[in-house]
Amino acid sequence: MSTGKLARMGLLTALVAAVTLALRIPMPATEGYLNLGDAVIVAGALLFGPVAGALAGGVGSALADLYGGYSHWVPFTLLIKGCEGYAIGRLSHRIWCRRSGTRRLAFALPGTVVGLTIMVAGYFAVECQLYSLGPALASLPGNTAQGAAGALCGIPLAAALERSGLKRA
Repeated sequence: MSTGKLARMGLLTALVAAVTLALRIPMPATEGYLNLGDAVIVAGALLFGPVAGALAGGVGSALADLYGGYSHWVPFTLLIKGCEGYAIGRLSHRIWCRRSGTRRLAFALPGTVVGLTIMVAGYFAVECQLYSLGPALASLPGNTAQGAAGALCGIPLAAALERSGLKRA
């Protein structure tokens, strides 16, 4: 792996952590929080592929949990967000790189939805085990909204970053 790719993955990981920590909305029922880190995971996975998506998603989000006082979520977040980033990158990265305009969106959106569904389902499953069905159901709308916001912000973010020349750097 080139030094440039390694540096980009490190910066992407740090950006996921920073954006996740920047705006947190607590979810008392499950001792978790909502955030916009998924937008960076989506953008990174679309631009740089499944390995970068998995690393930035898993490690960046887990670091945010660790530094943000949610250490009990670190192992779950590492796995769930890593799988989210990998799925988005695996299903949508090549399509993102080969298409343009609205065709790009039409082909990239399903992979993004799959990845974000993995996130929502993963947290729901863990919350059921840790807190029971009631609190897990209570957090479901918030996690779904977080996933939707991740797609709505992450896809345009990826397009803007690509137009700025990020992929060529």
